[in-house]
Amino acid sequence: MEIRRIFVEKKAGFDIPAKRILGDIREVLKINCENLRVFLRYDISGIEEADFEFAVNNVFCEPPCDTVYYEELPELGGYGVFGIEYLPGQYDQRADSAGQCVELLLNKNRPKVKTATIYAVKGVSERDILAIQKYLINPTDSRLCDMNKPASLDIGAFKGKGAVEVEGFIDLDEGGIKGFHAAGGFAMSLADLKFVQEYFRGEGRNPTETELKVIDTYWSDHCRHTTFLTELTDIDLGKNDEVKEGFALYKRLFEEIYKGRKDKYVCLMDIATIGAKALKREGYLADLDESEETNACSIKVKAMVDGKPEDWLVMFKNETHNHPTEIEPFGGAATCLGGAIRDPLSGRVYVYQAMRITGAGDIFQDIKDTLEGKLPQRVITKTAAAGFSSYGNQIGLATGIVNEVYHDGYVAKRLETGFVIGAAPAGNVIRSRPESGDVVILLGGETGRDGCGGATGSSKAHSKESVNECGAEVQKGNPLTERKLQRFFRNPEATRLIKKCNDFGAGGVSVAIGELSDGLDIYLERIPKKYAGLSVTELAISESQERMAVVVAEKDAEKFLALAKEENLDGAIVATVTDKGRLRMFYEGGAVCDIKRSFLDTNGVKQVCAVKCRPFRKEGLFEVYPGEVKSALDKGDLQQAAEGILKDKNVMIQRGMTEMFDSTIGAASVLMPLGGIYQLTPAINMAAKLPVIYGKTDTASIASWGFNPHITDANPYIGGALAVICSVSKLVAGGADPGKIRLTLQEFFKRPSGNPERIGEPFAALLGALYAQYGLKMPAIGGKDSMSGSFERLDVPNTLISFAVSVTDAKNIITNVFEAGDRLYILPISVSDLEYTNKVYKALHNAVSGGIVKRATVVEAGGTFAAAVKSCIGNKLGIKFVSLGKEHFEARLGDIIIAAEDISAFAGLKIEELGATDNSGIISAEGLKLDIEKAISLLSGFSSVYPTEKEAPGEVKTLSFENKFAAPKNKVKIARPRVFIPVFPGTNCEYDTARRFEKEGALPEILVIKNGNSAEIAESVNRIAEGIARSQIIAFPGGFSGGDEPDGSGKFIAATFRNPIIAGAVEELLYKRDGLILGICNGFQALIKLGLLPYGKIAEQKEDSPTLTFNRINRHVSTIARIRIATTASPWLSSFKAGDVFAVPVSHGEGRFVANGEHLAGIIAGGQIATQYVDLCGNATMVSPYNPNGSLYAVEGLISPDGRVLGKMGHTERYTEGLYKNIDENFDMNIFACGVGYYD
Repeated sequence: MEIRRIFVEKKAGFDIPAKRILGDIREVLKINCENLRVFLRYDISGIEEADFEFAVNNVFCEPPCDTVYYEELPELGGYGVFGIEYLPGQYDQRADSAGQCVELLLNKNRPKVKTATIYAVKGVSERDILAIQKYLINPTDSRLCDMNKPASLDIGAFKGKGAVEVEGFIDLDEGGIKGFHAAGGFAMSLADLKFVQEYFRGEGRNPTETELKVIDTYWSDHCRHTTFLTELTDIDLGKNDEVKEGFALYKRLFEEIYKGRKDKYVCLMDIATIGAKALKREGYLADLDESEETNACSIKVKAMVDGKPEDWLVMFKNETHNHPTEIEPFGGAATCLGGAIRDPLSGRVYVYQAMRITGAGDIFQDIKDTLEGKLPQRVITKTAAAGFSSYGNQIGLATGIVNEVYHDGYVAKRLETGFVIGAAPAGNVIRSRPESGDVVILLGGETGRDGCGGATGSSKAHSKESVNECGAEVQKGNPLTERKLQRFFRNPEATRLIKKCNDFGAGGVSVAIGELSDGLDIYLERIPKKYAGLSVTELAISESQERMAVVVAEKDAEKFLALAKEENLDGAIVATVTDKGRLRMFYEGGAVCDIKRSFLDTNGVKQVCAVKCRPFRKEGLFEVYPGEVKSALDKGDLQQAAEGILKDKNVMIQRGMTEMFDSTIGAASVLMPLGGIYQLTPAINMAAKLPVIYGKTDTASIASWGFNPHITDANPYIGGALAVICSVSKLVAGGADPGKIRLTLQEFFKRPSGNPERIGEPFAALLGALYAQYGLKMPAIGGKDSMSGSFERLDVPNTLISFAVSVTDAKNIITNVFEAGDRLYILPISVSDLEYTNKVYKALHNAVSGGIVKRATVVEAGGTFAAAVKSCIGNKLGIKFVSLGKEHFEARLGDIIIAAEDISAFAGLKIEELGATDNSGIISAEGLKLDIEKAISLLSGFSSVYPTEKEAPGEVKTLSFENKFAAPKNKVKIARPRVFIPVFPGTNCEYDTARRFEKEGALPEILVIKNGNSAEIAESVNRIAEGIARSQIIAFPGGFSGGDEPDGSGKFIAATFRNPIIAGAVEELLYKRDGLILGICNGFQALIKLGLLPYGKIAEQKEDSPTLTFNRINRHVSTIARIRIATTASPWLSSFKAGDVFAVPVSHGEGRFVANGEHLAGIIAGGQIATQYVDLCGNATMVSPYNPNGSLYAVEGLISPDGRVLGKMGHTERYTEGLYKNIDENFDMNIFACGVGYYD
């Protein structure tokens, strides 16, 4: 098959990614590069010549933005040229989406596509080029590419290997088994391997290679928590009195609960879980949802939906991907979130909100100081943020908190933690024990080499060779497939067929399917594959993502698979449940694995380790500030201390990073990550209403976190206790009932390596957390451990994060954004007296519920001073402190600052007046005067790494077209107009859009577009045309159709709607049946690329066509923008007046409207600019951040010449009453009522 090659280059003005890389070369690498040009190279086979040009102009490039070169690059005299491509087997979303998009466009077989990025650098030496290549290439997932065209685009087209016996294994002597262990790269210990040898001697045969890999994976620390289950003996607590107190509590609970049971012993796992067991016995866990499935923490709640109580399950889970993110930041962070989502998702709940807590070294460090074998900290942190946000944004998950902590120890290994929360009606979840004859369905993505050895790899210590040698261990995420799983698992008709479910994470088939039942026969050849040539071992242990293992009765399998197909989701029956008590795997009829379940369940040889606690620091524990601050405080220089603390990395605000994450999708976010009219105050909690599909609820989850690496590293016991206390203080300060708070813990520690003192660190931290849990009567009902935080001689800081969750009415939730005139008080908590701390929590909850406390925040790094200032910057307030002392700069985690006039509710408790806020914009105290703008500047130090603003050229006028143009009048009256909502791969706003239309009385119809093959595409084309024919409105919702690939948004939608059958149905709807069209965000992008905007008809894009392209800031932007109505000449805008201003969530990477002077003049003359971005005074602006994307003439939305078609970037659908409480704005721009009302 002929291979056709093209190179696509962004035109000047659109080449923002190239400019960003050029900036990095100059600023980060300090290389004076004259110019950089970037070309996307596509090799395509399986496409006919007659179709090729059509595909080039509609899929591979955008004529207004791109220049295309066929077969050869342009003349590049004076440039050094090289290319980068993914390693074979790595998932390439651009290539995948391009192939799918061509298939949709042509309705023919999907072509094969391979991509590479070609860089041309000018004015640099050969040595400079090598440095640039090193900066751009991560050897874990990519490599320099061959510049010649390949002979074939097939990958690994060879037959996969069957079982291979490990000859002589059972006959190895002591020296032989030691040598075999050393050479095999096992995660299991030598003792474990000897145990395996004895087992197979008993079986009377040698194992296969697959069996050894399966056992090594099954028993890895990642899968079986080997370190956490190590028996702890000879415990030496030293002179640490607090630890002795905590251990005494643990021993008492141990005796009370286990009553002499011989199978129980002291271990980290028991310390981590015994608190919940004890509190359950004492009646504090009545809401715990218990089952044999352990997908995630699960609680039972009563949700109010449409005024009626409903039984719901709320699930939450934390996950780390520290090792994968360290060596491949984008994929590691992306699959951290993907894996976190699938745990509660496998419990059949819809995951609707996420939190991201990470840890890094010095991201300002000069790149030349990077340790050998390490990626630069700046590269890791930026690439990881891009990976996590890309995955969450595409799948459609609101991220409510993004926070990175900084400690030099995280150079050893990065901390990458994702926390998610999901919910569903309890009736959607049916659980039963699998029975012999049941079948296991593998649902979702295909299997490849990515992730092979991930479980064992994350369980090992690592060295400078890891970044080169561990590439296969990192999974690659495909969020579009996981979105399909999310949708499918909302269907109770499907979920009620599921007996048991496991997600595919660590260990792949061997664990995900292997854990479902004691007896299983697995048929590896049935597993859907990404490409040919996988060995049986790779099939057994690959951790390829976005897969679920589902047990259903054999009689239900056909129905289940048919329901999955309706969601464009593939599945295959790959295993059968047996009563044989063995895990058996077959490949093309031959057995490759046959192991007793009882042997696998031993988890290997129980490890034993002594414990010794070093003397933990107590003095100056909260003085975790830079040396310059300590020096200033010692001298009594408050001015220097104040300015110094505000530029501490662990105090500064992280706006540029936070805005990369969609925070509003789902139309349920009660709080924004950044609050105040200026959106600068970091929220201390995230909160969201439960994810009802239709109907109204105010029942909301609220979640927080607590941790300080410097305190926990110095004193793990106090650090563990304070992590719990800090997370709880935040929730209570946000309006949660302290009696309904549940916890989950995240542990990340240095590799113990059998050293008593090293294992003493997590031992003490978990005892501290147990002490706080039990004293506060708030149990940790889940957790995740990662015990390999070491790199050669470097270790991570002791890390124990507490995540706290509660469920309440959204009306009860208050914010931490102070207002002018607030009188501020400090409520200190006590670590040593938790009975007193509980009194503080109870009093505060009553005061919040009674409306006495209006706003509150919690002390973290930077102390009381920084907490108060950060709560003022959102509204740019001044604050006058009564007094400031050294104690106000200390990180007294969990102390609470309240805004209240009446403090009688706190009688008998310690309370200290802190000061009062005003509109002066001055932070003052005796010895201190600091302008709020300077404070913001100091707090914004990360803007050099994560930009927050970007200049946009061009003039703009504030437009008003009222009375100049008239909206069309309706010709037909329809009581409930129908709204057709197509869902493409990557669409993620369909529920929000349908809910808004349904609320206004319309009948929404959601159609999932199926594109598995040509027949399915043909079927979808007909169903789209039929759906349009019975509807009055087409609504194109937001999302990332095709993952916004290849290199441009809206192409999936535009390619499909260019089909003559569909295009005809659209024209008839608009001009013969009085129809309307709405496109929001990705939908607006599709309307522009179809020509429906600005022309009002489907037309080919030309080189001078208006378009929407990449934001000038060159990243995704999620924020609240203010937009102003410019015209009412559209049914969609009929209830407004020109000049009305609304706040609207925006969340996009390609929202910048671009047009040449002639087109812009015509659009203005025709009154087609519907809405403009405006500043706080209501004036149209090009100034960032008010114009979030640099859109020409501040265009936020356009209408067609007759007003029937409206496209806009802002997510007007993402609003219901009670959202975004920490930003005081008018969000109710009800274009949906206008559109539906047109037919009244």
